[in-house]
Order: sequence, then C-alpha cells, then structure tokens
Amino acid sequence: MPLRILLAGTAALALTACDLTPPDTGVPIPAAYKAGGAVPAPAPRPDWVTGFGSAELNALVAGALGQNFDIEAAIARINEAEAQAVVASAALFPFLGGTADASRTQTQSGAGPLISNRVGLGLTASYELDLFGKNRYAARAADETARGARFDRDTVALATMASVANTYFALASSQDRLRIAEENVRIATRVLEALQSRLSVGTGTALDTAQQESVVAQQKARIPPLVQAVQQNRNTLALLVGRPPQSLSVKGGSLDRLRLPAPRPGLPAALLLRRPDIASAEANLASAEASVASARAAFFPTIQLTGSGGVQSAALRSLFGPHTAIYSVAAGLTQPIFDGAALKGQLDFERGRTAELAAIYKKAIVQSLTDVENALVAVRQSAELEARQRDSVVASRKALDLSEARLKEGTIDVVTLFTVQTTLFSAQDNLALAKLQRFNASVSLYQALGGGFTQARSDPVATGVDRLTLPIGADAR
Repeated sequence: MPLRILLAGTAALALTACDLTPPDTGVPIPAAYKAGGAVPAPAPRPDWVTGFGSAELNALVAGALGQNFDIEAAIARINEAEAQAVVASAALFPFLGGTADASRTQTQSGAGPLISNRVGLGLTASYELDLFGKNRYAARAADETARGARFDRDTVALATMASVANTYFALASSQDRLRIAEENVRIATRVLEALQSRLSVGTGTALDTAQQESVVAQQKARIPPLVQAVQQNRNTLALLVGRPPQSLSVKGGSLDRLRLPAPRPGLPAALLLRRPDIASAEANLASAEASVASARAAFFPTIQLTGSGGVQSAALRSLFGPHTAIYSVAAGLTQPIFDGAALKGQLDFERGRTAELAAIYKKAIVQSLTDVENALVAVRQSAELEARQRDSVVASRKALDLSEARLKEGTIDVVTLFTVQTTLFSAQDNLALAKLQRFNASVSLYQALGGGFTQARSDPVATGVDRLTLPIGADAR
C-alpha cells in the first residue's frame, strides 16, 4: 500500500479510527496505549518545537532543517534514488538512434583504378515487448526505493529536530546547574565565615572550620565541568545547524523560562500514518515485492522488435532521392533454457530479501508502539520525579535556614550543619536534572508520535521529471 510523506507547514491533521487504513501486516495493533488514553487526538504539529516558547530554539531548528549536513546527505540520496528510477523506467520506452556514414573505396582493374563513394543516413529503433512485466516491475521497484529515500529524509529531519531541542535543553539545564553551583558556593562561604567568627571568639574549633573549607572547595570544584558542558552544548548546536562554532552565538537561558507542552498520543494505529520510518520500511518492502515479480517474469520469453531505415547513395547530391531509401524490420524471441540457475538464484535472492524486509517492516511497527509507550511512561514519571525533587529542595532549604539560625545562636551540632548543607546542594542539582529529564521526555514523545510528519496516499514517484529542489517539509518532486 503505497504511502507518501506530506509535512504540512502549519496544519494539524486530525486522525481518528475511521480515517485509518493500516496495511495488513499480521501485527496486532492495540486499541489504546497502556500508558495513555483511548481518546483520539490530533497529530503533533510540524512546528511542535514552538510549543516550548523559545524564539531562539525555533530559529535553531529552522537553521538545522535548512543546513544540517545529515539532511543534506539524505536529500542527495533522494536525487540518487530518483535518478535510478529514471534509469529503470527507460526500458519501458523504445530506443531510437541515428547513424551517419560516408566511405570511398578504390580498386585496381585493367582499365585503371575504380573509385566508388557511398553516403548514408539512417535511424535505428528497438523495443522490448514487456508482455510479462519484467521491466515494469523493475521500474516500480526503483520507484518505491525512491519513495523510501524521501521517507528516510523525513526520518533524519525529525531526528535532527529532536537533537537540536534536546541539546538546547541540555544547554539551558547546564546554565541552571551552573547558577545553582555558584549559589551553593555563596551559601557554603557564608557558613564558613560564621564558623570562622566562632573560632575567633573561642566558641568554635579549627576542625569545624577546616571541614567547612572542604565543603566550599568541593562546591567550587563543581563549576568547571558545568562551564565545560555549557560551551560544548553550544558547539554541538553549531554542528547541528551546519555552522562552525565560532560563527554561531547561542544565548540559552533557563528551563524555568520555557513552557512544557503536553502532546497527546491519540490512537496506536495512527502511528502507521505518522511515522516516516514506518513508511520507509513499507516502501522498501514494496520495492522488494516488485523485484520478486520482475525476477519471476525473467523466466518467460523476451520479444525484441528492431527496425532501421534511411537513405543511401553514391553521391551526396542524390542522397534524398526516392530510389535511395532503405529499411529493415525484424522481431526476435529469446527464451532462457539453461543459465546455470542464475535466474532461479536471483528469484530466490529477491524472495529472501522480501522476507527480510517484511520482518523489518513489522519490527518498525512494534518498535514505534514501544517508543510511544516508553515516552508516555517517561513523561509521567519524570513529572513525578520533578515534583518529589521540588519537595526535597523546599524541605532542605528550610532545614538549612534553621541550622544557620542555630549556628548564630551557638546551639547547632556542626555535623548536622554539614549534612544539611550537602543535602540541599544535592537536592537543588537533582531538581535541575529532573527538569531536564522532563523536557527530554516531552521531545521523545513528539518524536515517537512522528513529530508532525504525516503520510497520505499518492501517485508513484514521477520519474524523469523535475529533480528535488524544494526545502525540507515540501513535496520532493
């Protein structure tokens, strides 16, 4: 069942059970997701990244779709596949060629040399009658391969969008953690100054002060790796948008300034129309099935029609006279009798390849369902984790405030103070990581749902016409 990717620029496609006509794969499609609802939901928008509320992220994704090297290579593979489809379809049409020749010969005789001239112009034509579909199925196989290359391009584009988003969130999270680390240094330094004051008046000990100095040093040691992460995430974003790191400036910011959209999964069967990797596997399977038909047709006779015609004369001036016309027509039939089992081997190969691609196609369907289930679980549990970490930060900060108040009163157990500090520092950093996990889970769900790429029934790829010149998201023809 041929399917083709259509990336609608701004429109969302509402997919319900009555709209879906999944192919018969033998893979049972559940009625609903275990971790989601059974209510039909619209497909994600192609511009789903705008839901996070960052103009800088939107610009980075747009730049990646236009300049990413992996996408550029995928587009080149489309051109390659469509060119191969043109080559394969050429066998469906007659061949026509032109000839021109001129010669002069001299022979000796008793009367002296004899010189003769010959000038000729002609056309030759040949055509193979595709009675059993060998060439037609070969052309269709190449056509489906070209279609699969388009779906592969959209798979790469979707993965690139997800990589840009996740890297941008990692940058913002590293900046959040860097700010937390710097604040922790200030808190630890403040406690150190309080212990030093106690030591100066004889109510503290040098051991307590030394231990707090160690806490300050540990918090300062957390800063360089975070600075490194910020810089490396910026460099990764530059690579994703196809630019040298020196030529791209990314501000970043904080995850707290971004929105967190909540995509709805809809129905499991909708994935068969949303996921470009499923469409690619389906196109490859269709190509293999056509190759089997072509290999089977090769066992039958081949009928070749040939013809030639033109003019021939001994003098150029009389070349186009009525008496100079010549022509010939012929038909030939070729039937394979013994070829060392080459045809049977080719047919067995194509059948084996079809069986392999059928398994890959079914795995792509099951994998897509698994991806959505995992993403739904991650969305739910990462939200739960963030809430618990937030509660931990609130409790740890309250404990530190009470501990610092007791420190000023001189009634604090220093060991308790050290424990409270490290608990807060760890809780704040874990909260930042939990926020990042939640954003990553949202991106994973968008990607698992197909990310706004939708498929629609279409005519076969147009071979022999315009080459791919349109940007990502547009019709490749």
